[in-house]
Amino acid sequence: MDLASLQDVIERTYGERDRERGVPSTVAWLAEEVGELAQAVRKGSPAQREHEFADVLAWVASLANQMDVDLAAAVQRYAAGCPRCASIPCACP
Repeated sequence: MDLASLQDVIERTYGERDRERGVPSTVAWLAEEVGELAQAVRKGSPAQREHEFADVLAWVASLANQMDVDLAAAVQRYAAGCPRCASIPCACP
């Protein structure tokens, strides 16, 4: 699934509920999911890590939808490699 498809499915599945919850609560849920991902990275199984990565991506998509940010456009910042030095690998000091 590409980023545009992810944003679309998250919008259709949770969009109304997420907007009712609001941006501050969505940020809080995202932060909680990042914490769960950190724990899965340290102590989880591959399946648990995959689950938590998916949850983090879903909450990022929800937040982007609420903020009218197109993730596919936003990630173009990294299309040429490092956004600062435009190198792959990064050559920044």
